[in-house]
Amino acid sequence: MRLAQWWLPCALAIAGAPAVCAADDSEIVVHVEQRGRTIVVDVSMPVEATPVEAWQVMTDYDHMAKFVSNLDESKVLSRTGDTLTVFQKGTATRGPLTFSFENVREIVLTPYREIRSRMISGDLESSQFTTRVVEADGATRITNHGEFVPKIWVPPVIGPSLIAAETRRQFGQLRAEILRRKALSVAPRPPA
Repeated sequence: MRLAQWWLPCALAIAGAPAVCAADDSEIVVHVEQRGRTIVVDVSMPVEATPVEAWQVMTDYDHMAKFVSNLDESKVLSRTGDTLTVFQKGTATRGPLTFSFENVREIVLTPYREIRSRMISGDLESSQFTTRVVEADGATRITNHGEFVPKIWVPPVIGPSLIAAETRRQFGQLRAEILRRKALSVAPRPPA
């Protein structure tokens, strides 16, 4: 099977979960493991912001395509209380390979603490992710655990390695947007 045929699941593995990367993404810890056909992704990322500041970016699905580089479109299709149906469409590029993807996810929010996401329809057989936002030592730690089953074969070793690199990049983009918005909120305002 060609390398091009397995990159799509890599891009789709990042649910909801991201233009400019933070200068140093080395603090973003990503572990990707392949268990049979299931890909397991774990992420831990610190950010110098409050949980509310982080939450506002992590749940801004209607504007996510502006700060998540592989998304062309992201929008909330419906909302019932803290349960959203979100459509996302994009293009993942790694080197010379480019792939389009599309999915609809059910997102259940527990404000300022947890985001649960499961795929309703799309380019994977199944996908479930849980993101937690926790205040720690005056900052925030975002953790993400997910499992997905691609419709196509993912080669061992190189597949998880590329998924990890893409995941780290996207979480770096999320953190950059959190910090950008935080800086805007504390910037001095010009006199009236």
